[in-house]
Amino acid sequence: MNVTTAKKKELFKTYGKSESDTGDTKGQIALFTERINHLTEHLKKNQKDFGTERALVNMVGKRRRLLDYLKAKDIEQYRNLIKELKIRK
Repeated sequence: MNVTTAKKKELFKTYGKSESDTGDTKGQIALFTERINHLTEHLKKNQKDFGTERALVNMVGKRRRLLDYLKAKDIEQYRNLIKELKIRK
């Protein structure tokens, strides 16, 4: 796992409400984005690692569902978050 405890706290402090509130939607999306970026780099080097590929697809799906929830709940927060994380064009 590439994300250390200190990195998680930093992500939740930056994007979430506080570093101890790990259930915040924006913090979870930021954490998933960090993990997805790491796995993407791993798969560029290890193209036949199908277990990791499957985990990556599942993580992208979870992040997509969280983004859909945030979009339905508060569109402005959604727009700001995708802009900060550079998830979309």
